[in-house]
Amino acid sequence: MRTVLGIESSCDETAAALVTDGRVILAQRIASQDDAHRPYGGVVPEIAARAHAERLAPLIAATLADAGMTLDDVDAIAATAGPGLIGGVMVGLVTAKALAMAADKPLIAVNHLEGHALSPRLADASLAYPYLLLLVSGGHCQILLVEGVGSFRRLATTIDDALGEAFDKSAKVLGLGYPGGPALERLALQGDARKVPLPRPLKGSDEPHFSFAGLKSAVLRAKQSGDYADADIAASFQQAAIDCLVDRTGRALGKVGTVNALVVAGGVAANTAIRSALEALAARHGLPFIAPPMQLCTDNAAMIAWAGVERLEQGQNDPLDVAARPRWPLDPAADVVRGAGVKA
Repeated sequence: MRTVLGIESSCDETAAALVTDGRVILAQRIASQDDAHRPYGGVVPEIAARAHAERLAPLIAATLADAGMTLDDVDAIAATAGPGLIGGVMVGLVTAKALAMAADKPLIAVNHLEGHALSPRLADASLAYPYLLLLVSGGHCQILLVEGVGSFRRLATTIDDALGEAFDKSAKVLGLGYPGGPALERLALQGDARKVPLPRPLKGSDEPHFSFAGLKSAVLRAKQSGDYADADIAASFQQAAIDCLVDRTGRALGKVGTVNALVVAGGVAANTAIRSALEALAARHGLPFIAPPMQLCTDNAAMIAWAGVERLEQGQNDPLDVAARPRWPLDPAADVVRGAGVKA
C-alpha cells in the first residue's frame, strides 16, 4: 500500500490529507477561512495567503497525527501548483517542496482542476476512462473528455463567468452573505422557479459553450425592479442555470464518442438540484451518472492526494524547482473561444 500526503491551498481552504492507492482516506483536515472573508463578501487574496501560511504546517502535523503516521511513512507529497490565487498556491507548493526535500520523498505538482477531475475515481473504483466531465466551480465551467491521467480534451468552456461565480454574485445581490452558493440553494427551496422570466444564455446553440454573465445581470434587474420575492428570484436563477447545464452537457454528449459515464465535479457539484437534473440527463443517454461525495466537491486535499496517487502509479513526479502557476489549463491545445479571454 502506498500513501500520498496531499496539500491544497489554491483559494480560501487550507487542507491536508493522507490517501492510499486503495482509495482510503486515512486522515483529512480542512481549515475554512469563511469568517475571515465574510466581511468583504468574497475572498481577499492577501488575507487568504496569510491564513495559509499560518495554518498549513500545524494542519499537516495534525493530519499525520490523526493517521498515526510520520513523514517517513509517506510515499510522496502532492500539492496544488495551480491554477489559483498565486499567493496561496505558493504557500502550499513551497511547503510541499520543503517536506519533500527534508524527508527525501517524491514531489508531485498537481493541477487543481485535475484534482477535481479525478476525484470521482477516488470515491468510485468502477469509474474507468474515458468519461465526460462537467467541471463546475467558482472559477471554472468546462466540459472535458477525460481520457487518462494528464490527458484531457476540452469540449466546452464559459465565454464569460463561471457558474459558481454567478451563484455567488446572485446571492450577493439578494443579500444572502458569504459563501453565497449554498445560501442561494437553500433559499431556492422556498421559491417558485416559474415566477421570474430569466434568460438561458446560449441554450440551443451548436457549440456546447456556456455564458452566465447575462443571467447574472438579469438577476440584478429582477431584484432592482421590486416585482419579485427573493425566494422566487433564487429559484428562477437556479432553474435557469440547470437548464443551461443540461442543454450544454447534452449537446456535448451528442458530439463525443463512446464514454463510460457522465461525471460532475467541482464546488457547484454539491448542489443537489443540479445533481438530480444531470442524473436524469445521463439516464436519457443510457449512461451511469457519477458525482463525488459532498466532502470531495469543494476544495479539499484528498482529491490532490488522489491525483498524486494516480500520477505516482504512472511513475510521474516533479523537480523541486517546479513553478507555481496562477493559470494552468487542462487542455493547452484547446482552441481559443471568442469572448472567453483568460478563463478559457
